[in-house]
Amino acid sequence: MTQNTPLSARLPRLPLHPGDVTQRVLSAAQLRARGVSAAQTSAQCLPGGPWQHLLPGVYLLHPGPPTGQERLHGALLYAGRPPVSARRGAAGPSDAGYGEAMVTGGAALALHGFASAGELGALHRIDVLVPRTRRLRSTRFVEVLRTASMPVPVRVGEVPVAPVERALADAVAAISDAADVRRLLTEAVRDGHCEPAAVVSELSEAKLLGRPAVVGAVDALLAEGRAVTEARLYAMVREYGLPEPVWNVELRLPGGPGLGGVDAYWPDHAVAVELDSRAPRHAVHGVSGRRGGRVQEDPQWAACAAKREHLERLGITVVHLTPRKLREALDQQATVVRTALMAAADREPAAYVMVLPR
Repeated sequence: MTQNTPLSARLPRLPLHPGDVTQRVLSAAQLRARGVSAAQTSAQCLPGGPWQHLLPGVYLLHPGPPTGQERLHGALLYAGRPPVSARRGAAGPSDAGYGEAMVTGGAALALHGFASAGELGALHRIDVLVPRTRRLRSTRFVEVLRTASMPVPVRVGEVPVAPVERALADAVAAISDAADVRRLLTEAVRDGHCEPAAVVSELSEAKLLGRPAVVGAVDALLAEGRAVTEARLYAMVREYGLPEPVWNVELRLPGGPGLGGVDAYWPDHAVAVELDSRAPRHAVHGVSGRRGGRVQEDPQWAACAAKREHLERLGITVVHLTPRKLREALDQQATVVRTALMAAADREPAAYVMVLPR
């Protein structure tokens, strides 16, 4: 070739595959690793050229508009590039180039399968989580969120994505409409993406629980979580052939004080099931999580423990079930309840208690 040969014709042959987004969007470091110089890259991105400058240091290797997946990959390449002091020789031809960066917020929820998050290609911005020490600026469609507590990412395909709870908190932080917040939080629990306790804890740590758009949404979240957990308990009793209990009752000593409510009770066996709805409330009332503070005693937990001890002194077996156990190991929890019912014949008769609707 001569100096009159067009620059684009002198490009090294790039292994571009139309179906592979990682070959359609490349960083400057990845292009250099493939033998493409900065001058060649700039020439390809001239007006009317075959490439585009998608983000600082990130290039789209076709002339059309970027797809949602291309924008996502480009955002991770931009946020994941190493600091200037570490860039020389940092990327190889097969290096994904994401570093510690991960997708969070609405884009992460779309990847997790949230219908209310919308389609990935329709999102106006992509939130990317990076360590606090990074000095990156948000640009174009990329919103850079710096944090001192990077979560462990989950992989959706090859994309590093923040866990659902963290992605929810980051999404909620950018939403001012209460209906939109309620929709996201309710879907998180109703569709089994996570448990209310984890969501409320993450919102608490992000200092979002006091926001007007969040307060009512958290109440709806807890109500939805309670309904989902109760439905799992009903399904467990029927699917695993357990005797039908009386549901949602108050226990009381004849002529004496109330003993508290239980979610299911078998009077002939003196066995009660209590669902743990304490954890989300525990978080709502401000007990500190991983981001600071000393964990204090939870008065609600202390009251639940005292009630359980009182019932057991009366000869009533209390089976404590958590939403997570019912979601992840329904068969094991059915075995626990069945064992308690079978053991009733070997115990001393329990004290007589009144069973009242609650």
